[in-house]
Amino acid sequence: MANVTHRILLVEDDASLGRQIVKSMEEAGFEPTWLTDGDAAMRESPRAFALIVLDLMLPGAYGLDILKHIRAAGNSVPVLILSARNETRDKVRALELGADDFVTKPFFPEELIARIRARIRRPSLEAGGLVRAGGLEVDLAARSVKVDGETVELTRVEFDLLAALARRPGAAVARSWLADNVLDPDREGTERTLDVHVSRLRRKLGASGKCVATVWGVGYRLAEASE
Repeated sequence: MANVTHRILLVEDDASLGRQIVKSMEEAGFEPTWLTDGDAAMRESPRAFALIVLDLMLPGAYGLDILKHIRAAGNSVPVLILSARNETRDKVRALELGADDFVTKPFFPEELIARIRARIRRPSLEAGGLVRAGGLEVDLAARSVKVDGETVELTRVEFDLLAALARRPGAAVARSWLADNVLDPDREGTERTLDVHVSRLRRKLGASGKCVATVWGVGYRLAEASE
């Protein structure tokens, strides 16, 4: 069962679907707050919630504009996007803007609840910029990485790649974004080169290399090795 202190913000204008999701959340032990208008969502404080479930097509503010507003304020609350569109470019765009997951309509409420539970369980960014995933420890401030307490020496690109994933633990980060923001565009700024760096990073991390998980068709994410 979910902890009842986990408050979830649902932004969905479809009355029938919204009622169904709220019922499923309450049965799962979550405490949902349901909004049906994008402008109302813009006025809500994301910090009051453990996770946000956000539809894209809303009256008032558009879903991706709400997402940009949340991330521009520096808030790292997990955001799960709901959409009737299933095109890869839409998913990649949402993930590039800071979404943590993308659920395509129609879906079973049980699937949504499972994804919410999985995201809440995933690694989190701690005070001081420390992220732990299984035996892997990434210290963003010190630019150091340890596996089972032993320091692992990484190149600049390898650390920056791992740090980009660690800043949004559990969330998929697009390969295109990583290539543009981690690699040197004058020397190696291609997605194929990025994949080579990921392969080398995984080897250096040993068993914890599984934490650098592939999200097929999108990019990579930092996950628990046991997932």
